[in-house]
Amino acid sequence: MELSGRVIAVLEPRGGVSRNGNEWKVQEYVIETHDQYPRRMCFDVFGADKIQQFNIQMGEELNVSFDIDAREWQGRWFNSIRAWRVERVNPNAQAAGVPPVEAPFPPMNAAPAPDFSAGNEQDDLPF
Repeated sequence: MELSGRVIAVLEPRGGVSRNGNEWKVQEYVIETHDQYPRRMCFDVFGADKIQQFNIQMGEELNVSFDIDAREWQGRWFNSIRAWRVERVNPNAQAAGVPPVEAPFPPMNAAPAPDFSAGNEQDDLPF
């Protein structure tokens, strides 16, 4: 799945040691869409190498590809939204070699307003 938006929160990284003795690290981020009714999603990046590779900063425009999974712990279920690809978006970027789109018509010059006072007295229509 994929979602595009702006990063509105970068949460503190968490880490620890697994039962097998391996160290782990995870960091969560919140992204907000640009829809008419903006949606927010909290996702995480797992692994110190991925956190460093993605290097997500506050305010960035991103396309986030993620997987959703659920797990059970002590009779309760929790969703996990884990990013596996992050792409930066530059809204002002132009495609290479493509000129910017121009208006279909040139701007109109301001013309003086017509004077309807000096006209035919029998013609009472303004047009």
